Amino acid sequence: MKTPSTLAQLDWTDTGHPRSRAFGDVYFAADGLAESRHVFIEQNRLAERFAALADGERLVIGETGFGTGLNFLCAWQCFAASAAPTARLHFISVEKYPLSAADLTRALALWPELSACSEALLAQYVAVHEGFQRLVFDGGRVTLTLLIGDALEQLPCLDGKVDAWFLDGFAPACNPAMWTPQLFAELARLAAPGATLATFTSTGWVRRGLAAVGFKMKRVPGIGNKWHVSRGVFAADAAVATPAVKPWFARPEPVTGERHALVIGAGLAGCATAASLAARGWRVSLLERHAEVAREASGNPQGVLYLKLSAHGTALSHLILAGFGHTRRLLAQLQRGRDWDACGVLQLAFDDKEAQRQGQLADAFQPELLHLLDHSEAQAQAGVDLPSGGLFYPDGGWVHPPALCQHLARHPRITLLRHHHVADLRHLDGQWHAFADDTLLACAPVAVLACAAQANAFAQTCALPLKRIRGQITRLSETPRSAALSTVVCAEGYIAPARSGEHTLGASFDFRSEDLTPSQADNLDNLALLEAISPDLAVRLGAALLPAERLQGRAGFRCTSPDYLPIIGPVADAQAFAERFAILAKDARQVPEQPCPWLPGLYVNSGHGSRGLITAPLSGELIAAWLDDEPLPLPREVAWACHPNRFALRRLIRNKA
Repeated sequence: MKTPSTLAQLDWTDTGHPRSRAFGDVYFAADGLAESRHVFIEQNRLAERFAALADGERLVIGETGFGTGLNFLCAWQCFAASAAPTARLHFISVEKYPLSAADLTRALALWPELSACSEALLAQYVAVHEGFQRLVFDGGRVTLTLLIGDALEQLPCLDGKVDAWFLDGFAPACNPAMWTPQLFAELARLAAPGATLATFTSTGWVRRGLAAVGFKMKRVPGIGNKWHVSRGVFAADAAVATPAVKPWFARPEPVTGERHALVIGAGLAGCATAASLAARGWRVSLLERHAEVAREASGNPQGVLYLKLSAHGTALSHLILAGFGHTRRLLAQLQRGRDWDACGVLQLAFDDKEAQRQGQLADAFQPELLHLLDHSEAQAQAGVDLPSGGLFYPDGGWVHPPALCQHLARHPRITLLRHHHVADLRHLDGQWHAFADDTLLACAPVAVLACAAQANAFAQTCALPLKRIRGQITRLSETPRSAALSTVVCAEGYIAPARSGEHTLGASFDFRSEDLTPSQADNLDNLALLEAISPDLAVRLGAALLPAERLQGRAGFRCTSPDYLPIIGPVADAQAFAERFAILAKDARQVPEQPCPWLPGLYVNSGHGSRGLITAPLSGELIAAWLDDEPLPLPREVAWACHPNRFALRRLIRNKA
């Protein structure tokens, strides 16, 4: 059974207001803006609380029911008017049926007074698919985390604390599933001490349900046709059943004092980490051993936004879905056609096994994300003859990775330190000191290792199981006939539409070679991949006539982990970890009541493999969230699946410590 679209199905009233077809209820009252301000802004005292935020402080708002985004825009407008320039707003909202971009545009046109914020939201409202989606505004000052899916599936995955709740699902009579004891318990689990809550409903059983989980509720005067609304405060002594986080995945103590970080490595992972920290007010020293950013694996002329997903909801699939949307929204800040192009990605069904896999994916995901094309449809989409149909990702495309790295590293709080090859890290007097032999290069309270496979070249991280895989692309000059290629086409290899008169074809996989000199044998192998992708395109490019010695290639190392998930997060003292949690070697079910022996302020961001364009930008947000003790941009189980401690934990359980 094909999965239907999860987009909201709307009808529009005579006054131009949206109405949910599924729930038979309007998204907002006749004067929705006034109601939003009265119920959610005033009852949560947001103007006062925004004004009280100190330098670098943030306020986290949680919402049930994003709808048209009206409440988010009202909160953002109030924040912009009330908060200090260095304060931050983090808004988290869950939505089962997001509006299409066209419907959202139509709905928000009703509120021209919000246009400064709504236009920014609409510009970022692309590739919003199921799961966690991170949208960033105003240079990182305002963050929106959308949880797309059922509230009782998404909220339990959230790792963070909420300072103010907006309860704004459709009316309890129309949507009772959004007003249940289970949902109220999640609100309490996520509530920070003293968190406030506001909702448009004054229904008695709703107030009693919220009181039962620790909110002191009060009915107060309403607005318009609503005689009463409700507000509440989370009691400091409320007893909330919160599952204990195992110590190896618990958050380290937040770094206090100087907000300065060393980020070692200026590829995509390093530049993304630096940018996410700088957006939060950190001063970043970005250390790169080459003369410029993106000189190694991130330096290819074109990379593909390719979503290799699983139909079974794996941690990697959740990571890819969240990372894909984040990267696509980030790319909107670059020049389309020169730095990136959303031309789509077509994965050919090149054999029966691949065709079966694609059919499973088409059944598991919404057609807005991916859909099947038959043979003739695929050829029409690609603009060239193909051997088969396949799976099309309409929001995919290609990226010029150096342009993305340069954009990320251009923040005024980032200092790029060129020709700085870090050979040794030492923790002295509360600071991480980066050395080249005996020469001190830089020091700071925080260090992030984002140097691909070199991340395990340090004493503190030598146990991380990173491996390098050589890959080579081949550069082919565009011809008048190859210009017809209009989308990225993948089979065992890939080829992209031309950028600046040149196609990128690739890529080889070599697990043994350590030589980055381009190989003519690999260029010829890539041409064989092209022949399998499209014999027609090979003819259009004159591939058979190209002398091997004239083929231009570029080689680099992909850095991967044994489970093909990246390694993102805080680093523990390996020896102390093995000693403190040794009981796990005898009984893996034990959870020792001892804290994890963290190395203070040391983090790693590596192992992105061939998916770095999708996973690395979001990984910067994840590192920053760990460091700033803010809500994570991924489901907590996915963050734990990427955690550096997973390998030490497995070694102990397998009694190999």
